[in-house]
Amino acid sequence: MTTPPDTTGSPLGLLLVTGGAGFIGSEIVAQALDAGWSVRVLDSLRADVHGSAAASTRPDLDPRVDFVLGDVRDAATVDAALDGVTAVCHQAAKVGLGVDFQDAPDYVDSNDVGTAVLLAALDRAGVDRVVVASSMVVYGEGSYRGPHGTVRPAARRIADLDAGVFDPRDEHGDLLEPQLIGEDEPLDPRNVYALSKLAQEHLVSSWARSTGGRAAALRYHNVYGPGMPQNTPYAGVASLFRSALERGEAPRVYEDGAQRRDFVHVSDIASANLAALAWTGEQSPDTVRAFNVGSGAVHTIGEMAEALARHADGPTPVVTGQYRAGDVRHITASSERLQSELGWRPRVAFDDGMREFASAPLRAPAGD
Repeated sequence: MTTPPDTTGSPLGLLLVTGGAGFIGSEIVAQALDAGWSVRVLDSLRADVHGSAAASTRPDLDPRVDFVLGDVRDAATVDAALDGVTAVCHQAAKVGLGVDFQDAPDYVDSNDVGTAVLLAALDRAGVDRVVVASSMVVYGEGSYRGPHGTVRPAARRIADLDAGVFDPRDEHGDLLEPQLIGEDEPLDPRNVYALSKLAQEHLVSSWARSTGGRAAALRYHNVYGPGMPQNTPYAGVASLFRSALERGEAPRVYEDGAQRRDFVHVSDIASANLAALAWTGEQSPDTVRAFNVGSGAVHTIGEMAEALARHADGPTPVVTGQYRAGDVRHITASSERLQSELGWRPRVAFDDGMREFASAPLRAPAGD
């Protein structure tokens, strides 16, 4: 651990950001410093995210940041990192759908064991405020309306996907119309990553009930922006498309490209975290609340690929018809709760963000 920052001049106190050297975490750190927080980062700099040489150097963080190299699953490291901390922004996690089921132990260990170790340490340290990074994937398929009312369809059948039938249908075979989903809708995680994110939310809720803590769970939509990891199956579709264009290749769009998503800029994700930190500081004990975090604008994956290719003057995207069995078809959620209760507003419009992202620097590929 480096020399701890002087928190006496910070009106907000000392914020610990786990995973603070990562894509989203580093943007949260920058905005937290601007907002008046003193900041400490705990990050393991794991090689599959940061590259094999990352652990031997200090990450490119503001010199005001107190950086701790260590794993959130190590109780002694977390105890030391929590010294003097006012609140925690928990971003450390293994993200993305993954390659195959062999990733399952790492998801559960990194996300759920790591969160449990952190929360136990919060209890020991008497820290009672936390914001945890969750995900829209906890909903599974989104909300749909059909001729017979609102439904949550079952997982898509492999036979239908093989036949190119991608949109969910109801039990009568009628096509369903996707709707925005709210935080109080039933949760239905459909892959290991989604299960691990929902388990994180449940762990935080249990911690709050047991200790009187206050927590916000931010369900991120599809995050993109400068500094995304490249050439990794864990980084998300925006990174895969941007990486292809960087190589001079056409983005490869799965299914028919009509999957609906909400693409939200990383700076808006960070500002939502700062709003949630302020909110936890105002709540009474034993308060936990989930918030969707999206731009409020629905676009298809195909539209995103086309926008990136256009702004990069790159090859036209190729629609492959391929699919991943764990993917959902449409998932877009309302962020009205975050806007009305926390006063947060997204600032980066879709086309502006894609224009910037088309030429923005990416992180070095993992292993480089």
